[in-house]
Amino acid sequence: MVNDRMRLAEWGIARRASDHLFAVLTDGTLYHRAVDERHRFIFYLGHLEAFDWNLLGAGHLRMRSPRPEWDSLFAFGIDPGADALPSDLPEDWPAEAAVRGYVDSVREALDARVAALPAQLLQVAVEHRWMHVETLSYLVHNLEYERKRGADEEYSTSGVTPENPIIEVPPGRATLGQRQGEFGWDNEFPCHAVAVDGFAMQQHKVTNGEYLRFVEAGGPIPHFWRHSDAGWKLRRMFSEVALPLDWPVYVTHQQACAYAAWAGLRLPSEAEFHRAAYCDFSDGERNYPWGDESPNPGHGNFGLRGWNPTRVDAHPAGISAFGFWQMVGNGWEWTGTAFAPFHGFQAFPFYRGYSADFFDNQHYVLKGGSPRTAPPLLRRSFRNWFRPEYRYAFATFRCVADAGIRR
Repeated sequence: MVNDRMRLAEWGIARRASDHLFAVLTDGTLYHRAVDERHRFIFYLGHLEAFDWNLLGAGHLRMRSPRPEWDSLFAFGIDPGADALPSDLPEDWPAEAAVRGYVDSVREALDARVAALPAQLLQVAVEHRWMHVETLSYLVHNLEYERKRGADEEYSTSGVTPENPIIEVPPGRATLGQRQGEFGWDNEFPCHAVAVDGFAMQQHKVTNGEYLRFVEAGGPIPHFWRHSDAGWKLRRMFSEVALPLDWPVYVTHQQACAYAAWAGLRLPSEAEFHRAAYCDFSDGERNYPWGDESPNPGHGNFGLRGWNPTRVDAHPAGISAFGFWQMVGNGWEWTGTAFAPFHGFQAFPFYRGYSADFFDNQHYVLKGGSPRTAPPLLRRSFRNWFRPEYRYAFATFRCVADAGIRR
């Protein structure tokens, strides 16, 4: 009974977080499309419960649906290329009151049977919702300010671009993937060790100040930047501020690769990221860059405590053994690794398309986490992925060089 209450409580926390995001939207905005590549918000209002119902209510408990046609309508999100953008209209979707009624009925039915839900499936439902809390944050961020309610947290910057030295990492091993018996999504398995050659990596995420030099040399402008008579501005969730030079720059994979090439460097592989973040000089490995202690506010900018980035030299308690800052939090980090299965991959039988539909050489792995990443998704084995041109994610990067190359 205690475990059942704990499961329902965790589920409830995730639900309240998603409910809060929908409450940020002004009247009528549910039927707005924030970015061309994604659904209107009304879809996501129904999707979170449709996913839970299809997985748990219909899929496991074999219960009769209150609205079978909506279980299908709200079943799947989209991730189209530029040549296949959605063209639906607001009037193509059901009325808000009816969708909210569907949400309430699904929650009531599932909550009454939570004791009958397997721990793995319930964790899938919880983490799926946390993922959407983050992706919804991307969409809300892209809305016009008049379409949302809220305020940004306190704004802090030193006003200068910090130094970003290269730190060498000796050759050794890194363990990718999740251990058998622990929860993870299908693409996190199987756990395996890989040999990693020596390399050198930037101590900090690339900052707005560093990237500004690239823009001034003709590089592409990040999506969240705005130019005004007073200079460059950064679009935060609810307001614009003068570009903070010591915050990480949020960019596409294409932009990160272009910057790295301009600097004579490259993006790290997924294995190099793991070695820099989780290993030490004796080839020991940690659950988090700072050790095995569960994430807390002193370790980094994550956990939905705010909407925006912070300085790249904040949170010294989260430094890795090799001396890298913010390998977890303050912005997902692009890698040069295409999203692909580990050898021995097996799709979830209850969600076969979760990963396999994206093993297409058109998505790249990101690691770490952003300000809007929930603690369960900060585990070392978790893999995020996006298309290289996707410009709305809270995604940054740092560059690497082969061993012995100093800059």
